Amino acid sequence: MRKILTLLAALASLSLTNCGYNAIQSEDQQIEANWSEVVNQYQRRADLVPNLVNSVKGFAQQEKDVLLGVTNARAKVGSIQATPEVLNDPAAFQKFQAAQSELSSALSRLLVVTENYPQLKSDALFKDLMSQLEGTENRITVARNRYIKAVQEYNVTVRSFPTNLTAMAFGYKEKPNFSVENEKEISTAPKVDFNPAPAPSK
Repeated sequence: MRKILTLLAALASLSLTNCGYNAIQSEDQQIEANWSEVVNQYQRRADLVPNLVNSVKGFAQQEKDVLLGVTNARAKVGSIQATPEVLNDPAAFQKFQAAQSELSSALSRLLVVTENYPQLKSDALFKDLMSQLEGTENRITVARNRYIKAVQEYNVTVRSFPTNLTAMAFGYKEKPNFSVENEKEISTAPKVDFNPAPAPSK
């Protein structure tokens, strides 16, 4: 009896090895690791926001709407639990992505406002915060790219035969990936006009 059980266990392990189960496990873990790095970099950016807002507030208190927009966007980002479970829930993933996009947009508006304050732009603290923000945005891009590639590999594995049978048997589904919100806008070629704008009539 023991020999039969040993033989069955050996056959089961061989079948799991050849059916892609281990590949799915490995790629799933890689996605989680890459996701942790994405979340880590987004958190780094969120941690910079209060200092950035306070720095701008010291020079541009009248820009209350913009400052409030950044603060609210950061609060919304902080309210979303970016756990690995988000990776298996397209709606939750979309909500996370939308909140991060809203913060990116609010930060862009803040940076446009700062152009009107030369003293602020020359402030050492502000310069340091801007340098940190720029570095963090670069890290976010790298982390997202790694995550995108890991999800792509995983999704190909769970859709390819015969590993798709194993994926179905164990309940592994495709994972959502980052997308571009303004896909229509960026697919349209920008209009370039070198003619000077007409002078305003007096």
